[in-house]
Amino acid sequence: MIFFQGKRIFSAIFDMDGTMFDTERLRFKTLKQASSEIFGKPLSEHTLVGSLGLSAKKAEALAKAHNGDNFPYAEIRKRADELELEYVRNHGVPIKAGLLEVLERLRKCGLTMAVATSSRRAIAEEYLINANVLKYFDITVCGDEVSQGKPHPEIFLRAASALNCEPNQCFMVEDSENGMLSAIRAEGQPILIEDIKPPAAEVKAGALKAYSSMHQFLDDLSECIPHLGTPELSEPFPQSLNQFRVGIHGFGAIGGGYLTQVFSHWDGYTRPCEIIAATRSRMLRETVSAFGRYSVRYGATSFDQTIENVRMIDMDDAEAVIDMYDVAEIIGLSLPEQAIRNQAEVIAKGLLRRFERRGRELTILIVLNKIGGAAFVRRHVEAELGLLCSAELCQQIMGKTHFAETVVSRIVSKISNDALMRQLRIKSQMFQNSLDEEPAPRVKSSKPPLEYQRLIGRFQPFAQSSAALSQLHLILFNSEPDMPLYVERGSDLLERLRQVKTVDDIAQIQLIKNRLWNGPHAIIAWYASLLGYSWVGQGMGDPRVAALAERLIRQEVAPALLADNADMNETVTAFAQTFLERCKTSFKDPCVRVGRDPLRKLQRNERILSSIDLASKHAIQSPALAFGTALAIHYALRTTDSKDQEAQQMKQLYEDTGSVEAVLTHSGDYNGRPYSGMDPVDDAQLIATVSGHFHRLMEADSGHWGWPLQGDG
Repeated sequence: MIFFQGKRIFSAIFDMDGTMFDTERLRFKTLKQASSEIFGKPLSEHTLVGSLGLSAKKAEALAKAHNGDNFPYAEIRKRADELELEYVRNHGVPIKAGLLEVLERLRKCGLTMAVATSSRRAIAEEYLINANVLKYFDITVCGDEVSQGKPHPEIFLRAASALNCEPNQCFMVEDSENGMLSAIRAEGQPILIEDIKPPAAEVKAGALKAYSSMHQFLDDLSECIPHLGTPELSEPFPQSLNQFRVGIHGFGAIGGGYLTQVFSHWDGYTRPCEIIAATRSRMLRETVSAFGRYSVRYGATSFDQTIENVRMIDMDDAEAVIDMYDVAEIIGLSLPEQAIRNQAEVIAKGLLRRFERRGRELTILIVLNKIGGAAFVRRHVEAELGLLCSAELCQQIMGKTHFAETVVSRIVSKISNDALMRQLRIKSQMFQNSLDEEPAPRVKSSKPPLEYQRLIGRFQPFAQSSAALSQLHLILFNSEPDMPLYVERGSDLLERLRQVKTVDDIAQIQLIKNRLWNGPHAIIAWYASLLGYSWVGQGMGDPRVAALAERLIRQEVAPALLADNADMNETVTAFAQTFLERCKTSFKDPCVRVGRDPLRKLQRNERILSSIDLASKHAIQSPALAFGTALAIHYALRTTDSKDQEAQQMKQLYEDTGSVEAVLTHSGDYNGRPYSGMDPVDDAQLIATVSGHFHRLMEADSGHWGWPLQGDG
């Protein structure tokens, strides 16, 4: 039972054609074709529109009134039925957008449900089964089972009675004037979902609530149904698929190991029918396509989560990426800055095609470890779009595109190609063994009908291989278990996604996360690496690393953030606790990856130095952050990772000058981006402190690399 618009609702009765299914337009097309074939000319729009919601007898009378008594309506209707069924069997029933989400919510709230349709039972059941919605309905009442069709109330009264429910406690969901009159006369609670021909104003006024789309009805329903809240990690994804397609532009660690989970949980009632994922990795594309699914491993909880309904595309296939932007309801963009610059043109082309074909809005989740990432993407896409169309059209398209800034509260890593190959070798042998097993002996029984044998014979050749493959799951990502994805408020769709937490000021969340995680995470990795550990989790087992981590978070960064953001105590505390717990179990988090790119981490307004400035502003001592700054330089000099260009640049700068101050105060350009370090005058005391730490690190042996170092207090 739900309270809706002040009414107690126990049941819901749905019309079928035009309300649940977009079959009225299909019906018009097939009736016109059938009439042309049999009568020599198509039925007029006037006749077709006038017959909406009528019983077969009344529709026949109307057709003959317009075309003469000899008009072969019964024969034409039969041929139209054949054409319509042929279309549905080949292409599926055209389901109204939002229907599945509505049905799921009503069912989960305990309402009993019925279909009340003017269509014959044979057609109604085929459509309901084809669309996979028959499962939602307790009963169906069809047009060939009532003596008086709509607008008479008989069909709704019969349905309400069969559900043991009073009519005034039933939603009666309709699209046509005749259907609305039937619901009104049954004294139900009429819900109008307008379709081809809106009812007359006086009929529309009899609706409890009128909507132009099913999604509008869904929005009102959502307000009177409790929000499910953030899902638990091991909670299964919704079984029912909706009609949405979603996109992942960049199927890396975050795209494949996190955003796919966000999309798969969706609103908790249904999930998208397809996830389209773009990557340049041929191995990932072919692996996921071959298995039809993949898994994410949450080592801290020994849980493997399987992601399904993923269609992989090549990111270098511009047409495929453009099509993804055309058909997807929401897209997660998770690419590095340079890749976004390179993909801006294809994104712009996708938005242009979407606008020209559909004119619908699109939400793009920007997952970029950069404050102002959404503005960065928007700027590059808008520049490319301006080259493709007029300034006016460009603004219209950008107005329908929501670039949503995000903050990810999870660390995910993609397994190496070597690890993937090891899995494939093992799984390949397991699969072959399953196929080689002798099938179980068949039990003798009475011979089934010939039609059954013919139909089941279509599936039997694939049964053994399908069963064997379904037992295999391939781990592609290792992930921490944190669930919420913080997203800037602004898109209505985001409010429905169960795993998304929308906030007004995403910059504040970004600041907290970057200060609490990114800077300290790198410092911990540099220190663990210095002490001979390859993984962050291993390093945290060393009391020296653990003490440094606790000091960084508990006594320096978190207190400084709280002093500056007193109203964010809950968020700061949660991020701090999660970070420390995560580091202790990060046994698959390599120090070389976390510690990469030390140069940008020492920019004036980034991560470590900005946290030192904030602590100083509130008179909070920050010796651990200063020590971490020295660790960055020491790490750069010691690293053997030739791919870490920033570390190599720092090493070269130190070798050229022999000065820590030169490294800390260096300003210039790196990879096309301006870089600015400390100010030699304003930061003189900090530079001296960092230099002292650095020289002690260089002089000490591993036995004296403890925190705090002697003399550091």
